[in-house]
Amino acid sequence: MTDIDRFTTDRWEHLLEEVDLEIAQCAIMCKVRLLDPGVAERLLQQDPMVWDPSRDSAFTKLRGLLVMHFTTEQQIADCIGPEHATAIAERVRAHLRGRVGGQLGGPLAPAADT
Repeated sequence: MTDIDRFTTDRWEHLLEEVDLEIAQCAIMCKVRLLDPGVAERLLQQDPMVWDPSRDSAFTKLRGLLVMHFTTEQQIADCIGPEHATAIAERVRAHLRGRVGGQLGGPLAPAADT
């Protein structure tokens, strides 16, 4: 594989989708509505309103995956441009919404029963 092949749009999209699928699975397990406004930021800050200390290892993994997502998205922007990175991230999110429905929250998701 050449350097050019490594950085195709399809390859970046596949990489980001792998990371985001694991984030989705972990967020569902932790019952975190990650796509609700402000939740990802609060998770990154380990806000106790989002972070469950009794499940610290699961939340630590979720936080690490979220950092990996943002790092990957920045790498994509650096390699192929911010517009392409935004388009890839949106395609990945749309694909994952189709797989996990409203379990991650977001503007169109119904409130979860608790």
